[in-house]
Amino acid sequence: MTISIGLAVDALSPSLTGVGRYCWELASRLHDEPDIGCVTYWRGNDQILQPAQLLRGEGLGLRPYTRLRRWALRRARNMGVLNESALWPKHHGVELFHGPNFMLPRWVESGVITVHDLSVFLFPETHPVARIRAFEQDFKDSLSRARRIITPSQAIRRELAEFAGIDLGLITAIPMGVHGAFAPVRESELQAVLTRLRLPKDGYGLTLATLEPRKRIDLLLAAWRVLPDNLRTRYPLVIAGASGWKNASLRAQIDEAVAEGWAIFLGYVADTDLPALYSGARLFAYPSIYEGFGLPPIEAMACGVPVVVANCSCLPEITKGAAALIAPEDTKGTAVKLANALVDDAWRSLAIDRGLEVARGYSWERCISETAALYAQALNS
Repeated sequence: MTISIGLAVDALSPSLTGVGRYCWELASRLHDEPDIGCVTYWRGNDQILQPAQLLRGEGLGLRPYTRLRRWALRRARNMGVLNESALWPKHHGVELFHGPNFMLPRWVESGVITVHDLSVFLFPETHPVARIRAFEQDFKDSLSRARRIITPSQAIRRELAEFAGIDLGLITAIPMGVHGAFAPVRESELQAVLTRLRLPKDGYGLTLATLEPRKRIDLLLAAWRVLPDNLRTRYPLVIAGASGWKNASLRAQIDEAVAEGWAIFLGYVADTDLPALYSGARLFAYPSIYEGFGLPPIEAMACGVPVVVANCSCLPEITKGAAALIAPEDTKGTAVKLANALVDDAWRSLAIDRGLEVARGYSWERCISETAALYAQALNS
């Protein structure tokens, strides 16, 4: 017996973050699972015919009856019917709904949600006010309707159980995966991408993250600044990632480092260029003080690059001893670790081998398969 799944795809956009990539892997792979009979895609109340259009920034491709549904919902509200789920309890054959971006739509009676982290509540100062208000309004309500909850790591599983008073048995940690495209890139292909992106061909430091406060790229800049002059000149720090929020001060620091000649700012980099961007790096650094999973360090490992991460939240768990750990607030100590990671060939060789091994343990096939199995548990609960 197969299951009909409704999947929220509001996280899909032309500039994918980690949550967006997770959502896209679900959208593109779930229908291949033997226990999944049908997958429909939803953005709010609207059914999306082709989720890939959202990646390209094209029209939504809504079902023809979307306007009728919107009219019905407006009419119901005018009549005092506030429970949207009563209007559409079985939305066109959907047996179970999955909200992979924290929330369930209000019309969904119950379903599965993925909670990636609790940063909105634990570090509210690092988020826009509108995002905080949205979580305050809808998150606990979604938790109350969730039959099962997925987290990307055991650290977040335990944290959520304590934070929300939820039985650990209702929360399952299912790690994200690494796409097969992330692997060491052949020299000829690598040099072509590095030339197009105007990057050094002899190596560079790299960080890839949305430019927002908890990623603490400012701390990485401070540590890179105090590296020995010869290392800072030979291996400039390359900063890539979507624009994010609350980053005016960070952008000023990046501009200053670029003007001084030891940093390169790329902004958002297309997914197709990421394997080469990682592969060309001498070192990948991820000083984020709080993560739910931390996909970029694992992708870097899969590309054969030594990795340095913060000793915070789930990052030690996810990197499984293959990465050097830093205390982000310790600028001098971080600089020492970075310098060692750039020049210690013995450690680098071990880090590369161990990183490749760790990365092989994360696959989207496994992630999607375990998610499909959890759907069956949720339906039977």
